[in-house]
Amino acid sequence: MNIRLYNARILTMEKNRDVFNGEIWIKNEKIVCVLEAEELLDLDREAFPRITWDIELDCKGNLLMPGFKNAHTHSAMTFLRSYADDLPLSRWLNEKVFPMEAKLDRNAIYDFTQLAILEYLTSGITSIFDMYIDPAAVADACMDAGMRCVLVSGLNNFTSSPKQMEEEYLKFNQKNSLISYQLGFHAEYTCSKELLCKVAELAHKYKAPVYAHMCETKKEVEECKARYGMTPAMFLDSLGMFTYGGGGYHCVHMSPEDMDVFSMRRLHVITNPASNLKLASGIAPIAEFVKRKIPVSIGTDGPASNNCLDMFREMFLVSGLSKFREDDAASIDAAKVLRMATVCGAKAMRLNKADVMAKGKLADIIMLDLQSPNMQPIHNISKNIVYSGSKSNVLMTMINGRVLYHSGSFHIGRSPELIYERCQNHLKRMLSE
Repeated sequence: MNIRLYNARILTMEKNRDVFNGEIWIKNEKIVCVLEAEELLDLDREAFPRITWDIELDCKGNLLMPGFKNAHTHSAMTFLRSYADDLPLSRWLNEKVFPMEAKLDRNAIYDFTQLAILEYLTSGITSIFDMYIDPAAVADACMDAGMRCVLVSGLNNFTSSPKQMEEEYLKFNQKNSLISYQLGFHAEYTCSKELLCKVAELAHKYKAPVYAHMCETKKEVEECKARYGMTPAMFLDSLGMFTYGGGGYHCVHMSPEDMDVFSMRRLHVITNPASNLKLASGIAPIAEFVKRKIPVSIGTDGPASNNCLDMFREMFLVSGLSKFREDDAASIDAAKVLRMATVCGAKAMRLNKADVMAKGKLADIIMLDLQSPNMQPIHNISKNIVYSGSKSNVLMTMINGRVLYHSGSFHIGRSPELIYERCQNHLKRMLSE
């Protein structure tokens, strides 16, 4: 498949490269050329073999950029959207989430994941870092739809096992263009010390990073200190968990010593501002992470704790909440936030071929409408995206060289109406049991 995207503004997200006019050529799943307008004028057409384009898309001056990386989510939890609301985290989990999750089956997880994929595509999200109880069902839903997915184990005392996680690690890290897998566990407070030691052993066996929910609430931190005399980050590091890197989801209540661990182990912070606000967990110290050069990426968390899988809202909150927390309107620049949502997310997910738009990189590309009122006038495109952009600006989402969403239409193999109907039928069954 040869695709030409032309007459575009282009933001490659490469360092020190500003927005420019030009076009992008794609062959199958990879970018083969990113050409500036001046290069096109000087291009010796005779030096190139004649290309037969399968698709030529006039971008009409709109913006092409790398897709957003949702670095923490639980996609199938769409079934709890607006069902488990207005409760603190402990009650939310134990009274609403866990009882309903016990009624899920594989088909339901598949369909609820595809519902989330529809929303990801409308938000310009081209990769997800997904933790859920049936990784195989999530993988199938993503493969069938064309969504790029990095699976991570949600191992805890009640679901999965180190043996199952190892089997999944080996299975899903076979050569596959869309699906990969990272070691992980739900959280310190849902895992015994014995279980955590087995996870650390696997990390050493495969020289692999490990990811988990960490320091999300004050209660979590205080209870870990009561159990082990250390914060979650320090305790987990004492087990040898992070010798080969990894990261923490949320990281709201972090001590200076915790940050030292993250710096020393080169761990990624994955912040989830909307979820943390809705569950009253707090505001993560993003400016301090940036000051310490701890890499930060952004996730929506699941659609039960957030309700909305919208990276535009997350980007605005990352910046706005940091400014509020630090009492400093200059604490975080929009360009850094946009980098967190794209390049840094790719690094956290170990998707090094999907971080920027350049020759040889994966064709995970979105087109944003710059002709809408909320994007005019164009003083600074990065600031427009972070401070005034919205899902309504997403005109196209391409993953692996396939256009999966364009101008309101989905191309994932099943109609939205069928997915909605199947999800509603699953819910009827679950609520009646």
